[in-house]
Amino acid sequence: MKYPLSRFGTKFTSPSGISGLMKDMGEALQTDEKVYMLGGGNPAHIPEVNALWRERMEHILSNGSEYERMVANYDTPQGKESFLKALSGMLNREYGWKIGPENIAITNGSQSAFFCLLNMFGGTDESGKMRKILFPLLPEYIGYADQAIEEGIFTARKPRIEELPGNRFKYHPDLDNLEIGPDIGAVCVSRPTNPTGNVITDQELAVLSERTAEKGIPLIVDNAYGAPFPNIIFTDANLIWDEHIILSMSLSKIGLPASRTGIIVASAEIIEALSGVNAILSLANSSIGQVITAPLLENGELLRLSSEVVRPFYLKKSRETMKLMDEAFAGLPYSIHVSEGSIFLWLWFKDLPVSSIELYRRLKKRNVLVIPGSYFFFGNDDPWPHRDQCLRVSYAQNSEDVRRGIEIMAEELRLIYGI
Repeated sequence: MKYPLSRFGTKFTSPSGISGLMKDMGEALQTDEKVYMLGGGNPAHIPEVNALWRERMEHILSNGSEYERMVANYDTPQGKESFLKALSGMLNREYGWKIGPENIAITNGSQSAFFCLLNMFGGTDESGKMRKILFPLLPEYIGYADQAIEEGIFTARKPRIEELPGNRFKYHPDLDNLEIGPDIGAVCVSRPTNPTGNVITDQELAVLSERTAEKGIPLIVDNAYGAPFPNIIFTDANLIWDEHIILSMSLSKIGLPASRTGIIVASAEIIEALSGVNAILSLANSSIGQVITAPLLENGELLRLSSEVVRPFYLKKSRETMKLMDEAFAGLPYSIHVSEGSIFLWLWFKDLPVSSIELYRRLKKRNVLVIPGSYFFFGNDDPWPHRDQCLRVSYAQNSEDVRRGIEIMAEELRLIYGI
């Protein structure tokens, strides 16, 4: 029987980019056919990283009642006190900040954190005024696109495109034309950016920080791939924080996605509010990631792992994958966004004769899963052919699958272009 749904129910049960992505990933893992998973966001299984998690779990299991406390006790809605102390201490040592446990909250993954934050600062306020979330640099993370409870709270700006030699390009926020009006409740940017691997410069971030501080609104910075962990960042970029900055971090990309440990660093006022939302939505948070990593924050092992193992691993794979693409796409009108971080490469096929969704469908029929670029251009309805000429490709999976997936992609593109 089909039951009538509320507006909330209708919105959050409708097809979306992120639900399609997760469905594709799940189906691919269940089929007997060979599928080239170039679309998902799962981090790579790095042996040295997995060995450390196993070592920590073995220690927890053999250390008195630590295992039982980890899995059988609720923590506070803010998070586990030992983890909050370990993380705030590490951030203070590394960056000279002056924060405490009161400046950190844990959520059940950063996806949940952003659902809370985007709806806390975007939507109808108590005066009846609509407050919007401004994304100053499209394309942006697909997981934000469908999180708003109210319609029309996202507004986004197209980038400046800097075309570079060797079939490369880079997006920049158009700061000269960026206005932050009185209807903006917060500004949000990811750094490094999923999907493009872009890192807005220190100067660009400083401008956004200054302008949001002047307006008295938060600047939300999604740092899921950045420093100090997992440190999947290949260019010079300083991590900053201030009372008006909400910094999001995660344990997912360091190699613990199933632990669902999102981390928010913010003012004590925002942390208190977010903890209250946590209590209503989920009572408490998963303890597993916090227990595994707290000692590694205190002894510096998590930072060493990020800098000496995780970052070099992804940097090497990024460079290798771009070389494969240059070879496979030779003669095609392609360009690759400069790879400055994250675990993705962003492809631009100029004057693509079909939509990015049609290209995705054709590749899916050949068991190659990618993500159509059009999903990442939300919050802006201005006509722009570029948004339908791009694809996001993950290079985190095993090298042979990535190579073969790229070869199939090149074959299909040559058919489409008639080359």
